[in-house]
Amino acid sequence: QAPKRAEALSGGQQQRVAIARTLAMDPQVLLFDEPTSGLDPITGGVIDRLIIDSVRRLGATAITISHDMASVRRIADKVAMVHNGVIIWSGPASQMDNTGVPEVDQFVHGHADGPLTLAAQAAARGS
Repeated sequence: QAPKRAEALSGGQQQRVAIARTLAMDPQVLLFDEPTSGLDPITGGVIDRLIIDSVRRLGATAITISHDMASVRRIADKVAMVHNGVIIWSGPASQMDNTGVPEVDQFVHGHADGPLTLAAQAAARGS
């Protein structure tokens, strides 16, 4: 099969190529911004496994921004949630289901209603 140009690769292939390029530099810290966004659940799982294996092999630290809670549960040891530029909760990934913080609960469980809705945020600002 002929080599493909980057734009001809699938989303999962593009993610794997980007990770491989980064790993070639033997980094101590890996930054991932929505690594599974737009991917089907199986390909997302492949990317998660690649992240986990790479972190272990390199002895690196991974900092990941994600809204994909299934991915977060698979790859994270520690989790922090930032809201309006402030860390509103941080702790072990195993505790993110029971933080006692309404914003975290709404986000983690995907509730449509709660403090993160646009109406609730406008009311809190007095708009």
